[in-house]
Amino acid sequence: MIRIAYLTGEYPRATDTFIQREVAALRDRGVEVHTFSIRRTGDEHIVGPEQQAERERTFYILPPNPLLLLLVHLQLLFSSPQRYFSALKLAWSTRQHGLKGTLYQFFYFAEAGLLVHQVQKRGIEHLHNHIATSSCTVAMLAAQLGGFTYSFTLHGPHVFFEPYRWRLDEKIRRALFVSCISHFCRSQAMLFSTPENWPRLHIVHCGVEPKVFNMVTHEQNSKRLLYVGRLAPEKGVPILLESMVTLKDQHPEAVLTLVGDGSYRSQLETLSIELGIGDNVKFVGYKSGSEVREYLQQTDVFVLPSFAEGVPVVLMEAMAAGVPVVATGIAGVGELVEDRISGYLVRPGDTVSLTDGIVSLLNDAPLRSRMGAAGREKVETQFNIESEVDRLYSILKDCLREKI
Repeated sequence: MIRIAYLTGEYPRATDTFIQREVAALRDRGVEVHTFSIRRTGDEHIVGPEQQAERERTFYILPPNPLLLLLVHLQLLFSSPQRYFSALKLAWSTRQHGLKGTLYQFFYFAEAGLLVHQVQKRGIEHLHNHIATSSCTVAMLAAQLGGFTYSFTLHGPHVFFEPYRWRLDEKIRRALFVSCISHFCRSQAMLFSTPENWPRLHIVHCGVEPKVFNMVTHEQNSKRLLYVGRLAPEKGVPILLESMVTLKDQHPEAVLTLVGDGSYRSQLETLSIELGIGDNVKFVGYKSGSEVREYLQQTDVFVLPSFAEGVPVVLMEAMAAGVPVVATGIAGVGELVEDRISGYLVRPGDTVSLTDGIVSLLNDAPLRSRMGAAGREKVETQFNIESEVDRLYSILKDCLREKI
């Protein structure tokens, strides 16, 4: 039996259900997966029983017990001084420069010690991390400190904004393998690593279970738009609200439902009122996976106007439900959405092209049906969680076998 650890900065989150699905699918294949998280998830992310169950079985590194933290690091120091100082040297050489960066790196090193203690205590042979920023730094330091291997899933987009700050080059060089969620993502990893490290960069899509989504039936009378995601600046929601102003003239009964939450919510609610579309926009907060599927069943068009993305899982879910999508043609989105086949890829930040794509779909039920069917087929063949986890499982087994 393969016994591995999964680490993220915050697990489980309502916005990262794809990680939960991946963990569950690996467990179905006989892998013993222990989940770890730097921080404890807030109650706002516990939107269903599956999140509650995962939170209860996850080990949270913060807040630490000060006495335990001291004892763990003393034990690691005296049991293997060479490894301990090697990890300390790695922490120093990969720190973000300046007082703040050095201080944070000290915290990451301290957290890595607690993670090593748990990994060794449970007899875990390999550590896998999702999201290549701070939690991946902890994973890299823990692997050096504990003498075990690690790998990570590279998503973007945030790590690509500051790849040198997060030492993406060193993380790739030291990883047993890197799971990249798209060709675009892999190309960015290639840009920030050397050619001899490229063979360890594998494409493994995030995926969904198409079988749990019922296909939407598209009728002529349509007015329902849906957005699902964090309410954060990079999601471009103000562009969508501006688009609703124009849409309201042609479709006075059009209603946009926004599923999700975030620091930007109050500003967006205020903006919708200022634009005179308060009655046409509904903010409903985070919802469970089953509730999102219900919203998709009541949707004519799914819209995602992001400025920065990886390959959005919410687009996969919409397409699995047979809902045509309008999304910005950025990063790896074009590897999922085929323009004018399963939806429209529009220019980022452009209200006009976004509105045109939505209007085209609202006015044409047969078009929505054709694009919806094409989207479903795309997800079934290329973004199915079962086949993607099979690929990940195969990579994991092969890499661990070579390590022995």
